[in-house]
Formats: sequence, C-alpha cells, structure tokens
Amino acid sequence: MGLREHQRAPLGGVVYDLDGTLVDSRDDLADSVNAMLGRLGLPQRDPVVIYGFIGEGAERLIRRSLGPTHEVRYPEAAPLWREEYGKRLLARTRLYPGVADLLRKPPDARAVLTNKPGGFAREILRGLEVEDAFRAVIGGDEGPRKPAPEGLLAICAALQLAPARVLLVGDSVVDLATARAAGVRVCAVTWGLGERAALASADYLCDTPSELGELLGRLAT
Repeated sequence: MGLREHQRAPLGGVVYDLDGTLVDSRDDLADSVNAMLGRLGLPQRDPVVIYGFIGEGAERLIRRSLGPTHEVRYPEAAPLWREEYGKRLLARTRLYPGVADLLRKPPDARAVLTNKPGGFAREILRGLEVEDAFRAVIGGDEGPRKPAPEGLLAICAALQLAPARVLLVGDSVVDLATARAAGVRVCAVTWGLGERAALASADYLCDTPSELGELLGRLAT
C-alpha cells in the first residue's frame, strides 16, 4: 500500500480528484457523448472507448470523441454536450463503495480538484449528499486544468496548509503530475480509470477506500 513512507510533515488535509476517485461517472459521461454525437448526425462510440477519453476536462473529452475528422465541429458540439450532460449528471453516477465512510474520517480539511466543469462537480457532490464534506471545490473551467499546479496550490492556500501537509488522491497520471508540480504528496487509487502499472510512481498506492482511510490515519500522526 504505502511507498516511500518516510519522515514528512504530518498530514493536515486531503484533496480528491472526482471522476474515477470519488465517483463512478463513466456511464453518464459516455451517454452524454453519444447523445451529442447523435444530435450532430455522427456515429455512436463504444462506451469503453469514451471511458478512455475521461480525465482531462470537458474540452478534451469532446474533441477526442469527435475524432480528428470531425474535431472542427467542436464549437457546435461543446454546447450540445453540456446540455446533454446537464440532463444526466446523476442518472447513473454513484459514489464508489466505501467512499461515504472514507469521507467521515479525518482529516476534516478536504477539497476536490477536478478537470470537470466546477458547476457540474458541485451539483454531483450535492446530489450524492457529500458536498458538505469539502471545504473547497475547483473545476477545470475555474482555473488552469490539471496537471497545472495552480488549482492545487490555491486549495492548499484555502485550507491554510503548506503543500507539504497536503495529500492529493487521484486515479490518473494527470493527478500524479499535478501533485509533483505543486510539491504535494500523491496517493494513486486503483479502483478508478487509471491503469495500475501507470500509477506505480505515486508516493502511495491504495486498492480500496478502506486502505486509503488507514493511510490517512497513519500520515496524520
């Protein structure tokens, strides 16, 4: 579970990625993309293919789903996708099993940093009844998207914690790169969208939310 767990500042706060870390939103995202493609008169995509486009923000998701031939239609496609996704934010999106319990464990200084549009992120957290667990939420349309470090550093400041006392938890190499750029420790989780082998360079690696809860307890002491 733990990698390179040596003497460091006690943990004061934790910042979570959203999609693939706290929530399983793959089906709603894929359904929204296919609804967008249908309105554009374009062929539907296999949902598994769309899953591979998730994690770097709405624009990348849309452009990749359009593909090189139709990417020129992005300005037309983007508002359609937002409309379709707005209809089904919580149709099939759920917290991963064990996450609700995890969010009851210290540290209480928690935040969300996601490349998903911030309004959508907050609506999902509210609908799943966990919004109050977080002191801050920053979306990909509210600052430079991950892996740029500015959003993570802004959250550290909002939590009034030095980066050395914060842990970023995510499921992708984008999260790892974000943490490195900000000087923050990072825990990769394997229950989301990322491949385990690609996450091996994280400071910590957890396979379940309960393992992550145990890690948070250790790091806080």
